[in-house]
Parts: sequence; C-alpha cells; structure tokens
Amino acid sequence: VSDLRPSALPGSLDVSRSMFDLRSPPHRSMKRYDSVSSVPSSTSSRKDSQGSNRSLDTITLSGDERDFGRLNVKLCYVSSVEQIWITVLHCKDLSWPSSCGENPRICVKGILTLPKPVHFKSSAKEGCSDIEFMETFVFAIKLQSLQAVRLVFKIQTQTPRKKTIGECSLALRELSSQESNHWLDISPPSK
Repeated sequence: VSDLRPSALPGSLDVSRSMFDLRSPPHRSMKRYDSVSSVPSSTSSRKDSQGSNRSLDTITLSGDERDFGRLNVKLCYVSSVEQIWITVLHCKDLSWPSSCGENPRICVKGILTLPKPVHFKSSAKEGCSDIEFMETFVFAIKLQSLQAVRLVFKIQTQTPRKKTIGECSLALRELSSQESNHWLDISPPSK
C-alpha cells in the first residue's frame, strides 16, 4: 500500500473543499484492498435479528434489535499545512426502511461540529447492503479547533426523496499524522 499524501501540500489555509474519487485517474496504478472485518457480509440488507450474521462485538443491548450497519472511515491530520483528511470508505450491512424503496440512491453527509459547521457530502450510490464510496475530503483547519468537536455522519437517501436513515459520530480528540481507521455503528436518526 502506498501513501498518497504528499509531504508538502500546496494550497491556502482557508477551508478548502477538495474531493478525490480514488477509483478514477490518476490513481489507476493504485491497488485497492478491501478492509478485513470480523463481521461476515450478510446476504440480505433486511434480515431480522434472528437471521443476521452479527458477531458479539456488534450486538447492542438497547430495545431496538434492528441492525443499521456500519460505516468505515479513515482520518489523518497533516500538521505542516493544517489539513484534516477524511476518507469515506464504505457502508457495510446497511439497511433502510421499506418506505425508501428497493434500491434508493444513498450518500453520506459529513459535518464537522465547529462553531461555524463545515458540511460535505459524498456522491450518491445505488443502495445495497455494502456500498463503496472511496472519497476523500480535505479541509484546512487548525488542530486546536478540531480537538474539541465531533465528526458527524448522516446516511441519507436521495431518491425517491431526501431522508436521513441513520447516523454515527466520532470525537476528534486524538487526530494525528498517522492515518487512523474507524468502524462506526450506524444508529437510527435522532428525532
């Protein structure tokens, strides 16, 4: 696996909203590795709690036994240019309400909960239990500002209508130049 981050990145220190799709040129020579997970991929996105293939680490003790899936993201902070790199990799074992239809278009909306929130959104993909996004978002923000905020992800349908079907979040207290990989459990959207 090669590191695609240059050691010195050009650009201003304003908040920039760059997005790179890792499957398109100029990264053709890059090999893509699927993340290894302890949770077997389920054959249906709408299995009930008795039929699902969940491992013990994903079972919740709440009254809601429905499994909404998990989101895989990578984070990195490049201190030399004060940039946070957020890569949305994929959603695994994703499920959605039947009211959204069989294959809604699904995207991931991200929010950095700064005093003036920073929003970004992945491209919309056809809904299935495992959706690969492979998109990176880069923002120039001082590390001190980020360490007190959360990174919130909302899983949204775009068709037949816009609707948040799940969400998850992550504290940014321990950002570093070492890229970190996170699996976040998707919860029902807050009311």
